[in-house]
Amino acid sequence: MRLLLVADTYPPAQISGAVQMRDLAHELSRQGHEVLVLVPGQEVPRGWRLEVTTGPTILRVSAPKTKDVGLIRRTLAEALLPFALLFGLWRSPVMTLPRDGIVWYAPTIFLGPLVFWLKRRWSCPAYLILRDLFPDWAVDAGVMKRGWVYSFFKAVERFQYRQADVIGVQSPSNQALVARDAGALARIEVLHNWQSSLPERQAEAIPEGLDEWMGHRTIFVYAGNMGVAQDLDVFLEALRRLPNRSDMGLLLLGRGSERERLRAAAEALGGVVRVEDEVPEALLLKILERCHVGIVSLNPAHRSHNIPGKLLTYLRSGLPVLACVNAGNDLIALVETEGCGLAIAGRDPAALVSAYRRLIEDGEGRKGMGERGIRLARRLFTADHAARQITDALR
Repeated sequence: MRLLLVADTYPPAQISGAVQMRDLAHELSRQGHEVLVLVPGQEVPRGWRLEVTTGPTILRVSAPKTKDVGLIRRTLAEALLPFALLFGLWRSPVMTLPRDGIVWYAPTIFLGPLVFWLKRRWSCPAYLILRDLFPDWAVDAGVMKRGWVYSFFKAVERFQYRQADVIGVQSPSNQALVARDAGALARIEVLHNWQSSLPERQAEAIPEGLDEWMGHRTIFVYAGNMGVAQDLDVFLEALRRLPNRSDMGLLLLGRGSERERLRAAAEALGGVVRVEDEVPEALLLKILERCHVGIVSLNPAHRSHNIPGKLLTYLRSGLPVLACVNAGNDLIALVETEGCGLAIAGRDPAALVSAYRRLIEDGEGRKGMGERGIRLARRLFTADHAARQITDALR
């Protein structure tokens, strides 16, 4: 099949959505499909740049910056994004080749107009990979109130859903939530997150200060976005309740609106917490080799269900998982059933203190959880499985 993959982020960006789309594109290409990836970029000469590889072809087009900018600027940039992508695609030489299917990734919610136009141009089906139920999670988390702004985002979200022939959600409980807004045209199925084989650990050495700090501590690591949706404060609050913290460390790696505030809060904990910038994937994997537990954190006000891409990185790296998520989240049942870590429902610092202690003291237990996590990742969360499920749906 000739496939077009569309996303708002792609490597060299290191966020989970970028890495997932790269892995999917390469797996689809490995399976014999002709893959074109359409993504935005800044400072792209001539308005577009074509990167021809041994796997997928990457078309980067000039578009406004949507990451690490203010909310108003980000909204305007994302609203313009589908038109910027379409303009760049139209001007490029690959526009003349029709596609047999379109696959696009959300977030963002704003790519509906692009898919609407291309579906009619090529008379082909489209598959939406849905990883984020915005704007509802923002209301749940208290970031947004129901009103005209919410209604605007909701209309954009519904329009995007209704361009899809199939929508792949992260977990079974999200199917009913999405069905309310998707209408009767799209089929909604569970498409698990995925990750290809881990790359070689070839990277620069762990920065000396960080390497020294990790020392002989039991390191709990969070790698990902640090925003309101994550509510990482509960992990700091639990640390304050631990009487002796000298044998552990909490390492937060990534980017996001809450990073600098968390960095300031970490200073009051006397060096137990380190907040570091996002690092390249190969260096992240080297750092994870020195860590002992991977953290998943979601704001307890969420009503949707999320199995983040970072979970797969932890599992494949052999780290047990410590998850603190909204009550009823499908992730809780997954972690408990598979025995690959500990999961806490809701914002419960006391329960988190007990989890810290158990994971620090029980080295053999951690090892067993990590081994079960590796087996789970190999069985359920693979790019091969995701690629075949998507192409089967498009056919």
